[in-house]
Amino acid sequence: MQSKIKQAIYDLESDLVTWRRSIHQEPELGFVEYETAKKIIRVLKDTELSLKTEVAKTGVVADLHIDDNLPILALRADMDALPIQEQNEVEYVSQKEGVMHACGHDGHVAILLGTAVILDEFRDHLDTNVRFIFQPAEEGPGGALPMIKEGVLEGVNSIVGLHLNTDLPTGKIEIKDGPFAAAADQIHLEVLGEGGHGSAPHQTVDAIVVAAEIITALQTVVSRKLDPQEAAVISLGKIEGGYRHNVIADCVKLKGTVRTTDPDIREDLPKKIERVIKGVTISHNADYDLGYKFGYPVLMNDSQLVNYLVRILDELVELEGVDRVKKPSMGAEDFAYYCQDVPGAYYRLGAGKFPNYSYPGHHPRFDFDEAALKLGVMTFVETVLNYSKNKGKDS
Repeated sequence: MQSKIKQAIYDLESDLVTWRRSIHQEPELGFVEYETAKKIIRVLKDTELSLKTEVAKTGVVADLHIDDNLPILALRADMDALPIQEQNEVEYVSQKEGVMHACGHDGHVAILLGTAVILDEFRDHLDTNVRFIFQPAEEGPGGALPMIKEGVLEGVNSIVGLHLNTDLPTGKIEIKDGPFAAAADQIHLEVLGEGGHGSAPHQTVDAIVVAAEIITALQTVVSRKLDPQEAAVISLGKIEGGYRHNVIADCVKLKGTVRTTDPDIREDLPKKIERVIKGVTISHNADYDLGYKFGYPVLMNDSQLVNYLVRILDELVELEGVDRVKKPSMGAEDFAYYCQDVPGAYYRLGAGKFPNYSYPGHHPRFDFDEAALKLGVMTFVETVLNYSKNKGKDS
């Protein structure tokens, strides 16, 4: 990266912090990021980028066009916050009751805004077109798929995204090719028994007892029905049933998550899960109603694009190194949908610094080291500056 471009990024740092804190103070949940979108548009209107607003309701797409004969590299940031009451005591604390940016999306927006401003300023140095995608609702129900349906990937050759991570020291990058984040599906189960008095269980079908057996039996799906070297998890996070202490419940409702990093295993898991549920309920003369909802797919990083990113980002002396990790995360990310349509790569950028910036994502005291903002811009800018001559491929 040329020194004047790098200096421009350093000069922009105070703006990055200002943008991030402004968004942090006014967090918005998925598909209602109206004020966030206005803030994005306000910054981008001072550039020469062409804007498209209200994409998938609240999304913003900006194009930096150089030449029709050049490829298009897309960069993506998610915009939404979480339904969490912030517990931080900072001047930029959330001003909205019960809503906060607890996963760094405010930082992602600031990074992509900074990248757009810098690349617009130095567009004469570019040999690729760039599309900036500000996406709503990553935390749910998912904004990537609606944006794809509205054409954000039309003409795009590759897409790159990042996620700030307080588990890593500021400036450390983690990436891998192949599966990088798990698919995340949902179980909605009703166990149906026959209620009665707690003094006469023999006259009932105790839905709580049946549900308890199902909970433990489902763990054998992973431990005994799958290759132990494959990654999968079944977690039942909610159980609801019963009326009072001396009444045997006739119905128990359970909700859970099913995750794996193998698309084939993902397709097979519903059958294995239902087989266990059916067996337990039959043995107790109970019944069940199972709903299985497929969520975000496995995020598959393109190996050639990953090789390209590792090579060019490893040369940024401001970073703390680029690590190729061996294991994917069991978290989910709807960036995966983009990677199903075009070659994509997603990486984690460290933004952690003990003690203030060490809480994990989705924690009410989550915050991150804002020094990571300029580093995020550097990684995106470096990716774009070298993209056309490499075309995102290993060479």
